[in-house]
Amino acid sequence: MKYEYQLRVSPEQAAKEELLLREVSKHSGISTKEIRHIEILKRSIDARQQSVKINLKVDVYVNESIKKTPLELPHYPNVSDKEEVFIIGAGPAGLFAALRCIELGKKPVIIERGKDVRNRRRDLKALNIEHIVNEDSNYCFGEGGAGTYSDGKLYTRSKKRGDVNRVLKLLVAFGATSEILVDAHPHIGTNKLPAIISGIRKKIIEMGGEVLFETRVTDILIVNNEIKGIKTLKGEHFNAKNIILATGHSARDIFELLHRKGIKIEAKPFALGVRIEHPQQLIDKIQYKCDDRGEFLPPSPYSIVKQIGGRGMYSFCMCPGGVIAPCATSPGEVVTNGWSPSKRDQPTSNSGIVVELRLNDFKAFGDSPLAAMEFQKSIEQSAWVYGGETQRVPAQRMVDFVEGRTSNNLPETSYKPGVTSVDLKNVFPEFIHSTLQKGFKEFGKTMKGYFTNEAVLHAPESRTSSPVRIPRDPKTLEHIQIKGLFPCGEGAGFAGGIISAAIDGEKCAESCIVLMNS
Repeated sequence: MKYEYQLRVSPEQAAKEELLLREVSKHSGISTKEIRHIEILKRSIDARQQSVKINLKVDVYVNESIKKTPLELPHYPNVSDKEEVFIIGAGPAGLFAALRCIELGKKPVIIERGKDVRNRRRDLKALNIEHIVNEDSNYCFGEGGAGTYSDGKLYTRSKKRGDVNRVLKLLVAFGATSEILVDAHPHIGTNKLPAIISGIRKKIIEMGGEVLFETRVTDILIVNNEIKGIKTLKGEHFNAKNIILATGHSARDIFELLHRKGIKIEAKPFALGVRIEHPQQLIDKIQYKCDDRGEFLPPSPYSIVKQIGGRGMYSFCMCPGGVIAPCATSPGEVVTNGWSPSKRDQPTSNSGIVVELRLNDFKAFGDSPLAAMEFQKSIEQSAWVYGGETQRVPAQRMVDFVEGRTSNNLPETSYKPGVTSVDLKNVFPEFIHSTLQKGFKEFGKTMKGYFTNEAVLHAPESRTSSPVRIPRDPKTLEHIQIKGLFPCGEGAGFAGGIISAAIDGEKCAESCIVLMNS
């Protein structure tokens, strides 16, 4: 027989099979000798009380063994001679759109401006060490998109968008640990995600799809508001009737192309601020209420949301045991983001701390649909100037920032290109600067010990989401003006992270193929 139970146990009990067995026996009244297996279905940490507990949902197998079968990929037919669907961008939206196309009997052709995951590493090294920004291969552009080398977080609140579990199971089938099906906040890790992404690409090619790297789209050919083709920087021309546009939140040249061609796009509010770094041990102490978290608890995350003067200010993409990375996509700008390896074993934690922006905040840049993007760009360029016109980042200790003084010295942080001591009021507009100043005091009231000069602010955290939305029909997902164009994922303003982008990619592929077959 199989029984399901909800348990609340200590971290050690959750980690050790023999202790968990005893606790399940005590909770259920079933003898330990009768319990053949305990399968953990869901796991989350509750650190709200003085004593940290682990919430578990488990299946208990009594007098019978579990019959586990490995997760298998769907049936993917060979589509080498089938009708083509062009997909621009090889991030999660583009890759999952391609897999779904194959599943539904169409041939995906992915066009990606960046390099494959392996060759992409060289450009990341050049960015970190030599401060060289490759506009086509960086933390945002290349196989796997922005998520590949910036953490691989899989948590999403977008449960209503589609089948989250389906995407997670596909990732496991492609090599991710099955723990992502269990943890409340699943995470793969930047060190492990590239191999999974590479496996997806190999499957697409094996089944007859195509993936073209280092191929930047420079024009989308349109006649009578219908898609007719694609041109690339290399001078290539592809006849195309259908395009899934999955270029990500940083493809400014694509936004500019659409605007130049008179294709409807809209300015979209986003959030902007800093990336803050604390010692991980300090965050553990605050969150777990102990001096040493011990061997059975992972490095602690945190999440804070405040209303400051009518604006939202909140933590974003928090990385326990992680590092801060340079994420510029063009020379002359500085951008930060964070990531963690799978073990989250770095001595520092970091998080974006960002302020909610509104459309009227961009009025200095006119009423153009690119106004929010230009606002974003102006701050990144200002950070580059104040950082020293390299990839060194303008930085300030947190208490110094709040009290309005330039830091006399800065500790070495995880940001490899280096930091430059700057009063960040020179980088941000006054309303963002003052909101952050007030907000950090409030954060310190919520998390005792968080407000400290041990923490260093790195500016800016500016690529939280797309500054542009590409409107589409809510039912067909086709652009409201251009037949055969399917705006998709984060870059189109319809996703926010790996899982929601992958779900949107699948949905766009399905809608595209329905219209192709009609």
